[in-house]
Amino acid sequence: MSVKIAVSGAAARAVDRIMPQLVNDLVASRITGGDASLWGADAEEESAKRLGWVEAVSVGRPLVADIYALRDKLRSEGVNHFVLGGMGGSSLAPEVITRTYGVELTVLDSTDPAQVLSALGDRLNTTAVIISSKSGSTLETDSQKRIYEKYFTDAGIDPRTRIIIVTDPGSPMDVATREAGYRVFNADPNVGGRYSALTAFGLVPSGLAGVDLNELLDEAEAVMVELAVDERHNPGLILGAAIAGTDPLKDKLGIIADGTHILGFGDWAEQLIAESTGKQGTGILPVVLNADSPEVAEGLEDLQIVRLVGDWDDTKEVLEGEIEIAGSLGGQLLLWEYATVVAGRILGINPFDQPDVEAAKIAARELIDNPAPPQDPTFSVGDIEIRGTDGVVSDSTDLAGVISSLLSYLEDDGYVAIQAYADRVAYPELAEIRERTAARTRRPVTFGWGPRFLHSTGQFHKGGPAVGVFLQIITVEDTDLQIPDRPFTFGQFIRAQAAGDASVLAEHGRPVLSLTVSNPKVSLPLLLNAIG
Repeated sequence: MSVKIAVSGAAARAVDRIMPQLVNDLVASRITGGDASLWGADAEEESAKRLGWVEAVSVGRPLVADIYALRDKLRSEGVNHFVLGGMGGSSLAPEVITRTYGVELTVLDSTDPAQVLSALGDRLNTTAVIISSKSGSTLETDSQKRIYEKYFTDAGIDPRTRIIIVTDPGSPMDVATREAGYRVFNADPNVGGRYSALTAFGLVPSGLAGVDLNELLDEAEAVMVELAVDERHNPGLILGAAIAGTDPLKDKLGIIADGTHILGFGDWAEQLIAESTGKQGTGILPVVLNADSPEVAEGLEDLQIVRLVGDWDDTKEVLEGEIEIAGSLGGQLLLWEYATVVAGRILGINPFDQPDVEAAKIAARELIDNPAPPQDPTFSVGDIEIRGTDGVVSDSTDLAGVISSLLSYLEDDGYVAIQAYADRVAYPELAEIRERTAARTRRPVTFGWGPRFLHSTGQFHKGGPAVGVFLQIITVEDTDLQIPDRPFTFGQFIRAQAAGDASVLAEHGRPVLSLTVSNPKVSLPLLLNAIG
């Protein structure tokens, strides 16, 4: 099945207005041809190194046989469980691919010590681990590699037989692990992380776990021609124009899975769009929704709804003002990559850089390298310590009051970002905070598990429109875990990441409320009640 798209309302008017120029400028064929000049002179140097994803299918095909051969070898040695240590684009695409294909892959995209320990305690003797890092210097994935090396060694297992590396050629991890005797797959260095779904970063963990990679690549290949043509019916041009060309701009994009067979697609698209467009004070903020989410019922003027539907019916009318898309997983991945770079051209930004992501990393690393006692809380409520920017916390003395104080900064065109630095396996109920906050504020609310969102919507938070308010929830467990050959623990690491991001948000003038929860089982219900 190829991809199908239909638009109505403001999205349809945007397509009608913008499409002639996109076709006249040969945007689709120039993307396919690797024309780096499409996004302006300032972006050209970066763009020239980031368009390899348009050839991902042909580049990825030769990897399949090697991936399958390794999978068969591991299976013959009794390995039947695969863990992926990665962040951002290195983990989100394999997660949606494996979930959609119904194969098991444990995705460890966290530095929460409880979540790390849970993964380490799950079938270690029959586990293989894929460590994925484009730069080869990502601190989270380096830490995950170190702890698995220790646990394998302590169990009498040679880690070189159980850890597989995916990285760019010549990266620090590529050089060091090859010298140490690890199995390494190199990805195309001309592809940015969030566009890497159909490269080695998506293929290696998915294929080892059991996905039919040839089918996935066939699905993508089936849409390549229609995405490359400079014609009005090109779905990539339609989607790009629909999400970035409304007037006034609907800069919140509600993504709803409504009958699609694809699982978790919104989380992948969230990173792709937010990190690609959220800069220079503009951008599109994806919001992953359910069909019955409060934002949908409110009919918010600045929220553009996209529904991912199942079987396509040409006779069925699209809901007023919405976008509907159907298609295979491989086709959808490639479609949204095209649409995102088209949106970047319409918005006048470089869709391949992420200038504000590094700031939070630097702030976290500074806290790790120069440890100091944490800032005293402004006040505490039971086992919850309250910190935040001065205007948010200065005049409150209770939990409900300080939450109300944070939300008082929410403007008519604003959004709330809830950031949970916690074990997402142990505390899925945290996601309920999103629904309650949306019902209370009647505004778009995003929810991100820390630190993975730092590699996703984190760029939009600092570089996009300055209309967000930020609620951090940091759980502190009784058990911590030392990172081998590092002077800090996983618990110290994740708290430094939260504090570092809070400090950068504050520097950008964003209102922040940080709640550190030391007894989550008891205190999280109090937080839910305080939100309403």
